[in-house]
Amino acid sequence: MLKNRFAVAAITVAALTLIPAAGAAASGCDPLDTRSCILPFPSNFNTVAQKGSDTGLRLNFSASQFPKNNKGKSGFAPELNRNDGFSPGSALLTYVPGIDMAASGAVPITDIAQYSKANAPIVVIDAKTGQRQAIWAELDTHADAISEAKGQLLMIHPAKNFIEGHTYIVALRNLKTSAGKTIAAGPAFASLRNGKPTGAVKARRAGYEKIFKTLTKAKIARASLYLAWDFTIASERNLSERALSMRNRSFAALGDSNLADGKVAGKAPVYTIDKTEDYTVGQSARIARQVTGHVTVPCFLTKGCATGGTMSYAKSKKGKFDSIPNQQGTMQALFICRIPRAAMTTPARPSHYGHGLLGSPDEIDAGNVDDMASEHNMMFCATPEIGMADEDVPNAIALLGDMSKFSSMADRLQQGLLNELILGRLMLNPAGFAAADAFKGASPSQSVIDTSALYYDSNSQGAILGGALTALSPDFKRAVLGVAGMNYSLLLPRSTDFDTYELIFKPAYTSRLDRILLLSAIQNLWDRGETNGYAQHVTTKPLPGTPKHNVLLHVALGDHQVAQVSAEVEARTIGLSGRRPAYDAGRSFDTTPLWNIAPLSSGNAGGSGLVIWDSGPCRIGSVFATCLENDAFDKLGGVGNPIAPTGSLAPRFGRDPHSRPRSTPDARQQKSEFLKPDGKITEVCPVGSACHSVGWAY
Repeated sequence: MLKNRFAVAAITVAALTLIPAAGAAASGCDPLDTRSCILPFPSNFNTVAQKGSDTGLRLNFSASQFPKNNKGKSGFAPELNRNDGFSPGSALLTYVPGIDMAASGAVPITDIAQYSKANAPIVVIDAKTGQRQAIWAELDTHADAISEAKGQLLMIHPAKNFIEGHTYIVALRNLKTSAGKTIAAGPAFASLRNGKPTGAVKARRAGYEKIFKTLTKAKIARASLYLAWDFTIASERNLSERALSMRNRSFAALGDSNLADGKVAGKAPVYTIDKTEDYTVGQSARIARQVTGHVTVPCFLTKGCATGGTMSYAKSKKGKFDSIPNQQGTMQALFICRIPRAAMTTPARPSHYGHGLLGSPDEIDAGNVDDMASEHNMMFCATPEIGMADEDVPNAIALLGDMSKFSSMADRLQQGLLNELILGRLMLNPAGFAAADAFKGASPSQSVIDTSALYYDSNSQGAILGGALTALSPDFKRAVLGVAGMNYSLLLPRSTDFDTYELIFKPAYTSRLDRILLLSAIQNLWDRGETNGYAQHVTTKPLPGTPKHNVLLHVALGDHQVAQVSAEVEARTIGLSGRRPAYDAGRSFDTTPLWNIAPLSSGNAGGSGLVIWDSGPCRIGSVFATCLENDAFDKLGGVGNPIAPTGSLAPRFGRDPHSRPRSTPDARQQKSEFLKPDGKITEVCPVGSACHSVGWAY
């Protein structure tokens, strides 16, 4: 992810649904965890029954419950209450005074298989099936959390996303201090557990009796509980209906109403070409031409789809709980396409390219992209990933200081996904780019584009958003997501890029605990613009009116910017197989590397998969060296990096491997073989060895 643009700007600015909590008022604090008003989070305490929603609920927060910024304004984003449940990737948060994770025997990130132990102290159960959810648990180990009084939240993460529309129960039991003393339950929960609730929790007794009954069936003794609560995950429809409605109406206007059939129908989108640049071999040995222009896209935001615009919604029909965005005219989306020299005589495979963090489509001229285009005859086209493009930096700065505005980013991300879908149709439709003079080759009758198939190949932010685009795309069936991850609330605190966000975020919300809570809350909106909200539909369980897809994830071991653990959660959720061996000896802390990710083999190589690329241990020249912090190590010419920390921290030592997989010829070869109509995940690394990025010899 690219961060320089943001840094400069920031510095300048200096089905069993358990009973909803009876009497849960939008202004009330949950007495079960008095550390912060919305703890424990997420919780059905903060829901209310909602007719017409697919879960039977909706969120029910108010401004008075949320942390305030340094100007006294609540961080509550009102759009949250349109959700019919919580994020599928929700971290489960609560404060447990004096807890020691090792003494308690909590499941660590390094050995997720422990989640299923009969005596596990932290358990999450699907209330409908009774099955345990794979998790890991940790305390916030950031220095700000440690130094803050009562600042270390207990964070329970799903190792695979929670299932849409399902209700889960969290059970904490037999928790210990470092001295081995059992931590006593708080008075409010103890009264519920003991069957004698009074005061504010008395009305919740019936709901909790259902919770205790489910836990008893799961052999979790009621008397052992420190705390328990339930929460419901948002439904598939609630997460996806906005983007699907925008997509379906936009493609229907082109004359294509059957998007699941994989066939292009109707007319091409309207576009203009603003500039065509032909390069001499001296200017570029790899790229023959760059074409810049704009494509007309239906706009579903206020402000003419400019940064800061938000959605407005059609009035719901009686008995319906939906959010169907109103179209508000059209917008002009910039595009840049780069045509490799080989395409002038042999039509190139067309592919999307998504840019880095708060970046721009200008990044399409990066050396590794030109290498991929030239080596494998691919034409890449890019458009700003609006919502998180360079033009959105002022809005990003504003919302980091006032999180109540977050819907403006989430809404615009969905418009950005639509812009990419329309650009894709323009690349694929024979009446689109392929018919234009700017896209003709050596012969005036020869297009430089092979319109038989479209692909997606992007890195970093382009991969984080690209999983969502893949789940929505009717036009490409195969996608490479490079240095990918999902769930910004998980990956950002583990990213060096978060340092840049904190330049604004930390002065506005001085408590680390508040910042983690707010990130977790806004993930419920962010889901609709990134992979986390669509992960269960990226590959074999497509969204309505959408074909199936195959995906190849490339991951950089110890990535400083996109947390490796978030990619592994993604791989489990979307059903990927993983290449083995994933790691060389000593290059993983995990008891079982790639736990619960099936091995990739010749039998499933035609499907979807995960490949980890290792830049090797720290070294200067050919000599192994101590891993210094990134900037100091770079100045010494160091290469390689250590394994990522196991806590909620960003990797900071060695050279950041974030850009290495895409710069590796073997990785590009593997991508090229995958990005074909009958593509497969080919073996490009020595058998018995982990895959090495360029510069780390086998």
